[in-house]
Amino acid sequence: QVQLVESGGGSVEAGGSLTLTCVVGGFIYSMYSVAWFRQAPGKEREGVAAIVADSDEYPDYADSVNGRFTISKDSAKNTLYLQMSILEPDDTAMYYCAARHGYAREPLSADDYNNWGQGNQVTVSS
Repeated sequence: QVQLVESGGGSVEAGGSLTLTCVVGGFIYSMYSVAWFRQAPGKEREGVAAIVADSDEYPDYADSVNGRFTISKDSAKNTLYLQMSILEPDDTAMYYCAARHGYAREPLSADDYNNWGQGNQVTVSS
């Protein structure tokens, strides 16, 4: 059974940094595509960053976070990270990690994933 457990959310002032962590279990990490999504109140779930299976060197990023966020994974620790810097109030949302077996054809599309973490709130104040 696939398990995704997140931590690391919180409140920060604009310009600050946070790192989200997602501990994964129940699957072989290299065989899965993993990603971070976020959802603000009244908005659709948005893909933020993704690592497609066996493509660690070529992560995908949403334009809105490219250059500010970094996705990475530590296979030895079965952990996925999202390092967020230069945070803006528009980054305020519930953040979710996600996983799916194999290659994600649209890495930043929520429809491509069938395993989700519980969500972690990130709030950025101006």
